[in-house]
Amino acid sequence: MGEDWYVDARCTGCDVARQLAPDLIVQVGRGSEVVRQPRDAAEEAQLNAAAFACHTRSIRRHSGPLDAAADPFPLAIDDNVLLCGHNSRQTFGANSYLLRRPDGTVMMIDTPRWSESLAARYEAVGRVTDVLLTHRDHAAHGRSYADRFGARLWIHEGDLDFAPDADRVLRGTDPVEIADGVTALPVPGHTEGSVLYLADRRYCFSGDSIYWSRTAGALAVAEHVTWYSIEEQAASLARVAPLLHFEWMLPGHGDRKQLTPGQMAEQLAALVANAARLAPGPVNIAAHQW
Repeated sequence: MGEDWYVDARCTGCDVARQLAPDLIVQVGRGSEVVRQPRDAAEEAQLNAAAFACHTRSIRRHSGPLDAAADPFPLAIDDNVLLCGHNSRQTFGANSYLLRRPDGTVMMIDTPRWSESLAARYEAVGRVTDVLLTHRDHAAHGRSYADRFGARLWIHEGDLDFAPDADRVLRGTDPVEIADGVTALPVPGHTEGSVLYLADRRYCFSGDSIYWSRTAGALAVAEHVTWYSIEEQAASLARVAPLLHFEWMLPGHGDRKQLTPGQMAEQLAALVANAARLAPGPVNIAAHQW
């Protein structure tokens, strides 16, 4: 097949491509490289998914441009959650999601890059009623998508300066049921206004507060990329951990993971203990290992 696929020098090492094509794209230094060309249609599909998600459009082919017909997004994670893809430079390459509700409507959690054609594609999944922002880093495009869908835009007061025209503002640290089966749990730490969104006792949309670390094989916090307070984050996790019941960890940055609720509870208990031992330090993105 030849050396067709490659990663160019614009790569920021955000990890999204490695999540979608884990055996084909690996970390090399602070970036990513294609270490093996696809052997079959399934692996070709993985590379296309990585390419259409990449926020710097760094995953390319020597043989020519990407085929728009190979764009898989929104990509089903299970029956109720779809990955939006088309990650945005303005959200630092964060993942975003669509959550189907029992009445056929949809919620968007964080945002992909903005375009009218993408909005139409996501709207085809179902009428989008709410755009839920997990924190300030992922607030770009929120108003554009909310206005396009006629949806409510949500953010926490701690990060309100990044979405001052939000339609719904979460306040304090108490859990808030924002829709049937969907609860917002404020978790100040990564930022002052970070929020977890729990759905159906099955899904945890965690923004940048918690993620699955392939390096550690465990739930983790990005201790080297904490903009507000690692001590507050540890306290937040200790406070909400007893309230969390889910099987899918769905972060903005870092990998996704499905375990049984019991296994997730064990992971959370270990994470709370580990986070309590972390000390404040400067932001050092280069020190972070996914």
